[in-house]
Amino acid sequence: MSSKVVSSIPKLVQSTAKYAAAAALPKADAPPKKEAKIKKFNIYRWDPDKNGDKPHLQTYEVDLNTCGPMVLDALIKIKNDLDSTLTFRRSCREGICGSCAMNINGVNTLACISKIDSTSSKATKIYPLPHMYVIKDLVPDMNNFYQQYRSIQPWLQREDEAQMGKQQLLQSVEDRKKLDGLYECILCACCSTACPSYWWNGDKYLGPAVLMQAYRWIIDSRDEKSAERLERLRDPFSVYRCHTIMNCTKTCPKGLNPGKAIAEVKKLLAGFATKNKSEMEADALQKAAA
Repeated sequence: MSSKVVSSIPKLVQSTAKYAAAAALPKADAPPKKEAKIKKFNIYRWDPDKNGDKPHLQTYEVDLNTCGPMVLDALIKIKNDLDSTLTFRRSCREGICGSCAMNINGVNTLACISKIDSTSSKATKIYPLPHMYVIKDLVPDMNNFYQQYRSIQPWLQREDEAQMGKQQLLQSVEDRKKLDGLYECILCACCSTACPSYWWNGDKYLGPAVLMQAYRWIIDSRDEKSAERLERLRDPFSVYRCHTIMNCTKTCPKGLNPGKAIAEVKKLLAGFATKNKSEMEADALQKAAA
């Protein structure tokens, strides 16, 4: 036997003895199981494919110990583990896409950023966005909303469309700041469906979300069709059904102020305000550089 093998035997014996001693120690008790933290959710249900089915609230009980902290987590938990027929929209889970907009405890908001009230014993009530046609359960029909958004032509427009893309459209820092609080809108429709004027005249009044986006393009220094955009809004219903109730601003999950944007549109229509000329003209700068 070689000297190396002989020298390693004591170390092997020590290691074996060490593990044997560790195995002989009493095992620690498993941590006590958490007591179930049950939260009730009363959810609006309606399935048009079921004959005779009428809108109703269905109650589900969720153990918050096995669920994430947001209302969307609870909805996903219910769909995965309790009732696969529950229908709702969701996508990003980060408050960016606007898909999971719904009415939670009487407030229009996004389910993915709405925290479950674990301190209250009252059931959380969840409905689809109010005053919209319902496709199924928590899924509203957004077609009218998107058609209204399409009507404002939400893209950059120039006098000479043939020149678009041939040179960069420059914008000063000051002009860019005018878009802050406007471009962040995710078109979740929380504000529009919280507006009583939109409830009453949703077919004619464009609503807070669409009007804020209209103002976003009107005020953009790079857009040259502001007059035409304003002219399309110059009728009794598109803008002037807004009565400054301000539900839109109160409920916006992104913290934006559609009411202020609508007021600015009204000022432009009435001539109390005008759009300032762009502080940076690409043509002039290029000629100066040449």
